[in-house]
Amino acid sequence: MAADPKPLQGIDTILLRVSNIERSKLWYSDKLGFGVLWYSPEQRLVVLDTGTPPSLTLWQTNAAIQINTAATPFPIFRTENAAHARDVLEKRGVAVSELIDDGIVVFFQFFDPDGNVLEACQVHP
Repeated sequence: MAADPKPLQGIDTILLRVSNIERSKLWYSDKLGFGVLWYSPEQRLVVLDTGTPPSLTLWQTNAAIQINTAATPFPIFRTENAAHARDVLEKRGVAVSELIDDGIVVFFQFFDPDGNVLEACQVHP
């Protein structure tokens, strides 16, 4: 029997650990506008609709969340206008970094209540 040349079909979801699932569910809904696809208070887990695949899963942990911005993986969200997206998030009370334009992309980082790193990126045409 021949081996399946492609056993994986893509990324289903990106998982972020959070310290309080209720607070995080509200933050991601209110601040980023993500809808809830599935929620389990028993499992302390919520799957969010980011607008395109993959989804974003938040899963509560009792362990201390330790973020190393130089080494921690993070999701990068696509945006048509990074400056506008940054302004909107900042007005909603989201902690945001400076806008960076490297000539290829314009991007900024922002942070959820647990300090998880998130990024928004606009690719130059």
